Amino acid sequence: MTEKEARFQLRTLDLAYCALFTALMAACAWISVPVPKPFVPFTMQTFAVFAAVMTLGGRRGFYSVLAYLLLGAAGAPVFSGFRGGLGVLLGNTGGYLIGFIALALVYWFMTAFLGDRPAIRITACAAGLIACYAFGTAWFLLAGASGSMGLLSALGLCVFPFLVPDAVKLALAAALSARLRKNMK
Repeated sequence: MTEKEARFQLRTLDLAYCALFTALMAACAWISVPVPKPFVPFTMQTFAVFAAVMTLGGRRGFYSVLAYLLLGAAGAPVFSGFRGGLGVLLGNTGGYLIGFIALALVYWFMTAFLGDRPAIRITACAAGLIACYAFGTAWFLLAGASGSMGLLSALGLCVFPFLVPDAVKLALAAALSARLRKNMK
C-alpha cells in the first residue's frame, strides 16, 4: 500500500468514533421542542454535528454526518420526533438536514487549508452553519413553503429563531471537543 492510499483509509478506531458520533446525532435529534408546521423544530442535532466535526476533524466528521443521513434515509427513526425515511429528507425542512453535509464539507475544507486551531475550527463551524442555513432555506422555499412565501418570511421561520441557540450549541461543542481531542488517538 502506498502512502497516498494509507491516508484515505480509516482505521477501526476511526470507524468506531464515526459510529459513536452518528449515534450522538440521533440521540440529540430526539431532544427537541415540538413546534407546529411549517416551523423547523428546535433540536440538539446541530450541537452533535458541531461536536462531531470539531472532535473528529473534517473527514471523519463528514463521514459521521453522512452515515447519520443515510440511516435516516433508510428509514431508521433518527430524525426529530423519532421519524425517518426519505419523506423526511424530501419534506419542507429536509434541506436543513441535508445542509449538515454542507456544514461538514465547509468545515473540512477550511480546516484543511487554514489549519486546525481553535479559532479556525469555530469559524469553520460558523461558516458551515451559514451554508446549512442557505441550503435549508432554499430547499424550504422550493420544496415546502406553502403559498408564495418570501425569503424574509422563510428566514423568520427557519433561521432567525435559531441564531442564538445555535451560537450557544457551537460554544458548548467547542468546549466539549477541546476536552475530548486531548484524550483521543
